[in-house]
Amino acid sequence: MTTASFSETPTRRALCAACLRPRQTCICRWVTAMPNQVEVLVLQHPMEVANAKGSARLLHLSLANSRLEVGERFAPAQLESMLSPERRNVLLYPATEDASLGLAKPQPFDPAWLQQPLRLVVLDGTWRKSRKMLYLNPPLQSLPRMPLRETPPSHYLIRKAHLPDQLSTLEATVYALAQLENDINKYKPLIDAFDGFVAQQAGYVTKSA
Repeated sequence: MTTASFSETPTRRALCAACLRPRQTCICRWVTAMPNQVEVLVLQHPMEVANAKGSARLLHLSLANSRLEVGERFAPAQLESMLSPERRNVLLYPATEDASLGLAKPQPFDPAWLQQPLRLVVLDGTWRKSRKMLYLNPPLQSLPRMPLRETPPSHYLIRKAHLPDQLSTLEATVYALAQLENDINKYKPLIDAFDGFVAQQAGYVTKSA
């Protein structure tokens, strides 16, 4: 369980050292420890770091085997290190090509890889920002894409979706993990906690309206 601790300066509000939120909006109560088998690498766009509605931090704090890195364009050596070959990397991104951006063609996803150690690479940002991250980081373009199947409707009611079936970073990652690890119910406690997080954020919106 994550324990919140706070630090502050004379000119800034106290921030939780774990979730990086102000004391009044700390989300550590929703952190739900999960022992994921598939490693998760979250590449977070800088504009998402301070977004109160973002779910990536909660996801990272909940998954035992996860890493979160912030940036838009990563140095090739840094990206190579993060995508180290001891695990097969799979990108959580729609399996579509965008010729207008000149993206490299991704490798096809091979179900046989499910028997190998895997790393799920997740881009955390708006649709436009995540697509830009993909464009700016060529090594990501050729990674095989993880196709999500039959996901439930999003619970992410506090943020406008680009597409009707679009999910939050946390939801998409959790459903991908459940699919890769072949355990549909394993991550339900984290989805339940996410519902609490969404309700908390919605409450702040209502109070400020």
